[in-house]
Amino acid sequence: MTSSKKDALMVLSGGMDSVTMLHEYASRIELAVSFDYGSNHNAREIECARRHCDELGIEFLVIDLSFIGKYFHSSLLEGAEAVPEGEYDFDNMKSTVVPFRNGIMLAAAAGLAESHGLTTLMIANHAGDHALYPDCRESFIKAMSKAIEEGTYDGINVFAPYTLLTKAQIAMRGKTLDLDYSTTYSCYKGGEIHCGRCGTCLERRQALAEAGIEDRTVYEED
Repeated sequence: MTSSKKDALMVLSGGMDSVTMLHEYASRIELAVSFDYGSNHNAREIECARRHCDELGIEFLVIDLSFIGKYFHSSLLEGAEAVPEGEYDFDNMKSTVVPFRNGIMLAAAAGLAESHGLTTLMIANHAGDHALYPDCRESFIKAMSKAIEEGTYDGINVFAPYTLLTKAQIAMRGKTLDLDYSTTYSCYKGGEIHCGRCGTCLERRQALAEAGIEDRTVYEED
């Protein structure tokens, strides 16, 4: 259930999950922020994030975290060829982990939220990421929320309502909102159009199929 008061800042990537959350909770979101950290797909995601914020009349900021791309190791930071193709599973996708990315983003977003007098910080992590990404797990979100609450005067809390949902369940929510998922971006290779072969492209296709949504994404192989 949403509140009529705009009390939230949302970390917005421009992918399926965060764009769904942006629309579902638009009545609460005062400000959305994307982080430019040098990933292969950053620019395309940010373009989508900006588009949806403009559509909803939500203020949008981009914060530079380029030190991540400069100093951290992940196939997401090393070009399209470094990203593995095939199913979205642990062994295949482990190289895509950007160490503590959500922790860094949430910490920065918490300071931004407090600076804007906002008491809720939203993030669209989901159940499909738990095994692969430590900073998407429920235990991490709870711990980070506690740290942010303790470290801010306003006691900012992290609201992550998709934590226990699958990507298909999130897509089903988007279906009720009549979202056009072709205006979101998922591909880890970061090309002009989705490759259709990497784990995130395959996960995207499966989620949309399970939700009964026509996939209007343009893929290289189609």
